[in-house]
Amino acid sequence: MERMKLSVVILSKNEEKIIGRCLESVKWADEMIVVDGFSTDQTCVIASGYGAKVVQHKFEGDFGEERNIGIDNSKGDWVLQLDCDEVVTEGFKSELMKILEGQRPEYVSYKFLRKNFFLGRFMRWGGWYHYSHHLFKRGFARYKGRVHHDLLVNGKTGVLNAEVEHYPFQSLSQLVERQNRYTDLESREIYELKGVLSKKEIGYNLKVKPVKLFWKFYVKKRGYREGMHGFVFSLLFAWTHFIKWAKYWEIVREKQIEGASR
Repeated sequence: MERMKLSVVILSKNEEKIIGRCLESVKWADEMIVVDGFSTDQTCVIASGYGAKVVQHKFEGDFGEERNIGIDNSKGDWVLQLDCDEVVTEGFKSELMKILEGQRPEYVSYKFLRKNFFLGRFMRWGGWYHYSHHLFKRGFARYKGRVHHDLLVNGKTGVLNAEVEHYPFQSLSQLVERQNRYTDLESREIYELKGVLSKKEIGYNLKVKPVKLFWKFYVKKRGYREGMHGFVFSLLFAWTHFIKWAKYWEIVREKQIEGASR
C-alpha cells in the first residue's frame, strides 16, 4: 500500500525569528503551506526558501478561518496544523508515519500531546502538558470559532501519544504582550456572541473565576510541583481570564454610554 501524503499548515505573521525552526522540523512532509497575515519582515522569504507554499490572507481575528484557508489550499491525504512556535519531534514523526502507512485506518483525526516550554523549562504539571487536536484526514474536519476554535470532525478520533514541542514566548514581557492581543480578540468575541450579560455573570468572571482558575492550575493540577514556575504560570493565566472579562466589561460600559448619548 502506498503511503498517504501529508500537508502541514502553519499560521504566521512577522515570525522571521522562529518560523525556520518550525519548518525545519517538518521539511520531510509532502507539502508545507504557510498562511501568512501579510508579514512585513522576512517570514515569507524564509518560508519560500524551505519550499513552502505561501498563502497571504489579511488576519481579522479569526484563527478558525485562517486554519480553514490552510485546509482549502492543501492537497495531502492528511493535514497537520501548527503554529510558528511549535516544533515536531522525531518521536512524533515516527508515530505519524505509521498513520500515513495506514496502520490505524479506523480514525480520521488524532489528538496529540503538546509539550509547553515556559521560562527555560518544559512544564509537566499545572495543566500545560495536554492534548492538542490538529491532525486529521483532509475532507473529514473543519474549524469553528474565532479565537479558541474547535475542530469539528466527521468520524472517530484517536490519541497519538507523541509530542509536539511548543515555545510560545521567550520572556514574561512577550507573554503579557501576546495575552494583551488575545484578550482584545476574546473580549470582543464574547460581546459579539453573547451581547450584554448580567451583572452577576460579569461579576463572577471578574471576582470569582480567576481565583478558581488559580486553584485549578496550582493545586488541583499540581502546578506547585513546578516550584516558582508553577506559581507564576498559574497566577498569570488566572490574571489573563480577569483581563479578558475586564475588557468585556469595558466594552459593555462603552456601548451603554454610547446608547445613552443618542
